[in-house]
Amino acid sequence: MKHSINLKELLSGASNKNQQVISFSLICLGIIESLISGTISASNAVELFFHANNCLFVRNTFIEKGADKLMSHGTQLNDIFDALPREQAQQHLEIRFY
Repeated sequence: MKHSINLKELLSGASNKNQQVISFSLICLGIIESLISGTISASNAVELFFHANNCLFVRNTFIEKGADKLMSHGTQLNDIFDALPREQAQQHLEIRFY
């Protein structure tokens, strides 16, 4: 997949936080339904939606821990490092493996 969903841009038009949460939930349900039906593969879902930029946006925007947990299940470690500044990625790597 060449394109991905940018949650920050997509949800910026919501009128309030509650509307953002509702929209996020509906998007997640659609992605999950697409996975179940076989319309998209797991790797396509990561590229499309569960990528590091969206994971960081959800973690920094929503108080709900369930939203962060849902996004974390779809992301991959190397994808997270791609989204972090080099110094921060190095710190996380050192903490994780030392």
